[in-house]
Amino acid sequence: MATKKIKLTKDAVVSMYMDYTLEHNEKPKSVYLFSKINGFTEVEFYAFFGNLESIEKEIYTLFLEKTVELLSKDPNYESYDMKSKLLSFYFTFFELLAANRSYVTMSLNENKNQLKNLKQLSDLRIHFKNFIAGITSDEVRIQQEKIQEFQEKAIQESAWIQFLFTLKFWLEDGSPNFEKTDVYIEKSVKLSFELINVAPLNSLIDFGKFIFKEKMQHNS
Repeated sequence: MATKKIKLTKDAVVSMYMDYTLEHNEKPKSVYLFSKINGFTEVEFYAFFGNLESIEKEIYTLFLEKTVELLSKDPNYESYDMKSKLLSFYFTFFELLAANRSYVTMSLNENKNQLKNLKQLSDLRIHFKNFIAGITSDEVRIQQEKIQEFQEKAIQESAWIQFLFTLKFWLEDGSPNFEKTDVYIEKSVKLSFELINVAPLNSLIDFGKFIFKEKMQHNS
């Protein structure tokens, strides 16, 4: 009796792609080979993705979507201020990355050309900036004195740059349970909000000392 074929899903394709990459220590060479080795057709693949590169982008978008989903399950989340929401996002997102660290590290360190590695994060950038727009509070807008659209976009863009620095720090973090990344997140988010409040000096000095210490240890 023939076994009934399991219906293919987008999440299943993503999971197969990550497994293949880790098991073979390289990305699949073509859609044909990737589909054949996993028991489905190219036609089935193209129902979800236009090419293999789009899977790579989707993986990081799924990390963000899962983070937002987990945050929404916290009954207290909506009552948090913007700073608390951003901290919650960071801690949850990087827990998901830690659970998939082998793939993330491999994919983001694949090319010496960092711009090529960042291409994988292009869709994540869009969704992250939308998330920042969604949590930007009236209090922050008031502090920015009748914030204009370009100023609000500047907040989103600076938040994205902060996120990339945090991701880079996490990729290089060898501390148990990535404890140093937790410290980095707390200090950098605190500083970013104090910069908005135009009172950053103490946090800037504190954060600068932390980064200097880490760089000295990393280079020693």
